[in-house]
Amino acid sequence: MTTFVDRVELHVAAGNGGHGCASVHREKFKPLGGPDGGNGGRGGDVVLTVDQSVTTLLDYHHSPHRKATGGKPGEGGNRSGKDGQDLVLPVPDGTVVLDRAGNVLADLVGHGTSYVAAQGGRGGLGNAALASARRKAPGFALLGEPGELQDIVLELKTVADVALVGYPSAGKSSLISVLSAAKPKIADYPFTTLVPNLGVVTAGSTVYTIADVPGLIPGASQGKGLGLEFLRHVERCSVLVHVLDTATLESERDPVSDLDVIEEELKQYGGLDRRPRIVVLNKIDVPDGRDLAEMVRPDLEARGYRVFEVSAVAHLGLKELSFALADLVAKARAARPQEEATRIVIRPRAVDDAGFTVSREEDGLFRVRGEKPERWVRQTDFNNDEAVGYLADRLSRLGVEEELVKAGARAGDGVAIGPEDNAVVFDWEPSMMAGAEMLGRRGEDHRFEAPRPAAQRRRDREAERDESLREFDGFEPF
Repeated sequence: MTTFVDRVELHVAAGNGGHGCASVHREKFKPLGGPDGGNGGRGGDVVLTVDQSVTTLLDYHHSPHRKATGGKPGEGGNRSGKDGQDLVLPVPDGTVVLDRAGNVLADLVGHGTSYVAAQGGRGGLGNAALASARRKAPGFALLGEPGELQDIVLELKTVADVALVGYPSAGKSSLISVLSAAKPKIADYPFTTLVPNLGVVTAGSTVYTIADVPGLIPGASQGKGLGLEFLRHVERCSVLVHVLDTATLESERDPVSDLDVIEEELKQYGGLDRRPRIVVLNKIDVPDGRDLAEMVRPDLEARGYRVFEVSAVAHLGLKELSFALADLVAKARAARPQEEATRIVIRPRAVDDAGFTVSREEDGLFRVRGEKPERWVRQTDFNNDEAVGYLADRLSRLGVEEELVKAGARAGDGVAIGPEDNAVVFDWEPSMMAGAEMLGRRGEDHRFEAPRPAAQRRRDREAERDESLREFDGFEPF
């Protein structure tokens, strides 16, 4: 069974916003208590968060579809709907988030670093929030927005200070097992190591991590063998260690040619030219291995490499190697730029930015694009005439009608609001409020202007009393 996965495609869906409520307060002796519909709750976000206890993307390999909970609808009595819960997905340190086209969306490094992969939908406003001096009793509410749907790719790049690279069975796993407390699977056949192994090494006052990158063979950078699948784990390492087998049984191989092949693969992969390198001649406990190491060492040192002769089995030369790696890691850490606190960047909208655009397409259709118009359309209940009229008023105040006139739109032309795959299309009239006058002033409840018998009877009684007093003694009321 697969226990290590470092690349998955994830389908995430944020929660939908809850619908607003259209309600009128009802109470004895208060037949016109006014609107009291509450707002809908916000939909939950899908958030990726770095968790140090997670080391693989295996869970998302088996369950690639994840969805956050939606917001609850509003209720009467000014009760707002409950917000949906955010779905927090833990990912390993060093996870890169990409879209399906391969563009990097986020690079998650460091415990607690998070990224919102899908934004939850806004909750719709209830009619209580839509009421105003002109719109005393709205008979509609806004719909909740749908949550975002995203298809993303997660790639894990191991966060380590030192990377061990080399041919299969060169002794990388054995070396990491004796330098640290890691316990990788070890055997003498190709591709024993099918997953990167991580270990922690302490050398004096320096503590660093070391990774075994498996599967490098000729053609690895083009996808041959397992190399391309794991070469990405080398990218974050500060130091590269070539582990060369001095006791190989293959006649066509030798340490120098192995080094050249691996260097060519690293070059083809790209981005690793400036990393400091160390060469480790392993398996010197074998007589022939020690002789071969002594023969090739001058050639390697002439190329500028620091060379260490070690034996992972006999524990020879390990102390010198670990302290040399610690020195290189310390220098690499000191050379890194000092991390600054995250800055909050405010990007105000330009003064002349209307927030929308109007364009004419080849078929004569006028298309309106913009955050506000598209959001307003999504929140409109088109089965409610008053809600449609409210949308028309908002678009008119935003300046959409004016821009349509400038673009050459005429009565009866088709106008689409939103993207091509999910747009609302209607026949435009020069006045967006045309036809709404039949409802009276939009959002107004004519019940407030209807005769009220009890109040009228009270006024009649007061008038009769005043008249009787004047007839009785000529009293003139103030």
